[in-house]
Amino acid sequence: MKFWKIAGLIAFALVIALPVLAADGGSTLTVLQKIPYYQMVVLGAPIGLGAAAAGGGIGMGHVVNGTVLSTARNPGLSGKLMTLMMIGLAMIEAQVIYTLVIVLLLLFTNPFGI
Repeated sequence: MKFWKIAGLIAFALVIALPVLAADGGSTLTVLQKIPYYQMVVLGAPIGLGAAAAGGGIGMGHVVNGTVLSTARNPGLSGKLMTLMMIGLAMIEAQVIYTLVIVLLLLFTNPFGI
């Protein structure tokens, strides 16, 4: 299973890199300058946002798991644990929302003047 994940990742990277590899002559800088800004953003934004959402989801799952296990061990602390869990979930979700804001800024503005 691990082999197919790595093979798929390498195949995806090669497909993305084909226009750069097929470029005619020139230095690396001129080849990178040929790739328009919005193509790079459109390729990178969903990957970054997906990674942030996946990490946030995994983190939230761990937080809820820990809270449920702790409540099962000590039911008297359930109110305090729920409060701490909600604060933690809000902090995790804030990171994903910050990533969304950055992605939207990159998509709808051109902050680097390229």
